[in-house]
Amino acid sequence: MPDYEAARGAQQAYFAALRAHGSEVITLPPLEDFPDCSFTEDTAVILEDKAVIPNLGHPSRDGEKESIADFLADDFEITRMPAGATLDGGDVVFYDDRFLVGLSTRTNREGADFLTEHAKEVGMEVQLFSVPASTLHLTTVCSSPRPGTVVAAEGHLTEADLSFAEEVIWIPEEEGYAANTIAYGDRLIMAEGYQRTRKLMLDAGFSISTVEMSEFREVDASLTCLSVFIG
Repeated sequence: MPDYEAARGAQQAYFAALRAHGSEVITLPPLEDFPDCSFTEDTAVILEDKAVIPNLGHPSRDGEKESIADFLADDFEITRMPAGATLDGGDVVFYDDRFLVGLSTRTNREGADFLTEHAKEVGMEVQLFSVPASTLHLTTVCSSPRPGTVVAAEGHLTEADLSFAEEVIWIPEEEGYAANTIAYGDRLIMAEGYQRTRKLMLDAGFSISTVEMSEFREVDASLTCLSVFIG
């Protein structure tokens, strides 16, 4: 089990890293009945002036999305998924002109099709993946830190899966957790403690900031899980 105080400290360090890179960080009140509420990435997908609010893939999280929807309603048209369709935002990766969407234990075909329909309305294509049983979400093993580039964990995705990408930076399987990154141009935030991945990203031209994420890794959470990025 993660240590609560250590996780809180890591979360504050994460917020500080985002602010240091120019992001405004807005935090919402905790939801005492929903222990996974910190993982806000899952609760919304932003499509220009629309926020798609999904039915989350695990029943224990039902209710988390209302807090996010209420906050986003001031600036976005709120679009909700029909009953039976499920999707976690952790199965959605933005890559250039498309969304990469993983079909997983949390995201079903109905949820992916619903997102596809609304993405196409704003000129975005959707490419579907089958998320292997070795990982919870697509973002756990895949990110796109700059145009044309995908960072992916070996042992989960294949060269054929990513044949569309101009550049794939393959992360060694034992450091696969570090494939989840947040980028600001060529400035990259990654999880601390993954030296081989750090060297690969430096060699690819990125400058690196790190955040200690071990407490969140214990509950299958990565860097991007802790935010909904807007704009």
